[in-house]
Amino acid sequence: MPRYRSVLFAPGNRADLIEKLPRSQPDAVVIDLEDAIPNNENAKTEAREIARVSIEKLLTSNPKCAVFLRVNAVSSGWFQADMEFTRGLTGIVVPKIERPEQLDAVDEALEGKDLQLIVGIETARGVERVRELLHPPVTAVYFGAEDFVADMNGVRTTESLEVLYARSQVVLAARVRGVQALDIIEAKFRDLEAFRASGTTGRSLGYTGKMCIHPDQVAIANGVFSPSASDLERAEKLLDAYEKAAFYGSGVIEFEGQMVDEPMLARAKMMLEADDEVMK
Repeated sequence: MPRYRSVLFAPGNRADLIEKLPRSQPDAVVIDLEDAIPNNENAKTEAREIARVSIEKLLTSNPKCAVFLRVNAVSSGWFQADMEFTRGLTGIVVPKIERPEQLDAVDEALEGKDLQLIVGIETARGVERVRELLHPPVTAVYFGAEDFVADMNGVRTTESLEVLYARSQVVLAARVRGVQALDIIEAKFRDLEAFRASGTTGRSLGYTGKMCIHPDQVAIANGVFSPSASDLERAEKLLDAYEKAAFYGSGVIEFEGQMVDEPMLARAKMMLEADDEVMK
């Protein structure tokens, strides 16, 4: 399964923005029918039709683009209508998952289609039950910090300590279940340093990609969630040195002034494997 470092969103009712999505070279794009669209029938219906036409044009001009559609929540009145259009899509993004029965409804609506499924964990109930929710056909999960804090009646802060526990629970569950974890958005989209700092924190927690709401964020996400050329070179040299030492019966080696054992070896292997999985 490919790994997406950057996932760029655009409102489903903005054909002009959807057309431009590939320009910043995100690993995947998401056309949003949920939060970006007002909660009324006319707005949702209009956005659905604009998105359908725009996605067809996008796939015609960029056939290799990984295109996802974020539908409305299963509990909304618009979910079933949103799910009727899936032709040509890479996958579906379903927000606010908090019960296994909702995943059953998604699975039924997919009707056996071979689509990737990204789910959103965005509520207290979702975080509490997250390990129950990350099973096939789920391929990736994102943590929605803004909705989570609202659900908790909390206060969003620059330091994001109010979401640290939940953010950690989601990425831990993703690791255990073997699905990709996509990190939180940065709502202050013009503050690129804040985005970089948020991504760096997410990466340190174990997230392997990030949701982007502005094209300028894409290159930063791609950089933060990619090992540098020097990191890859060092990992390869470390593995080579370790294999040579193991041949002579040693389980611990000194490499560049540092003692290296199995855990550090595993991290080097994971870095190289993750680089191979990146959707380039």
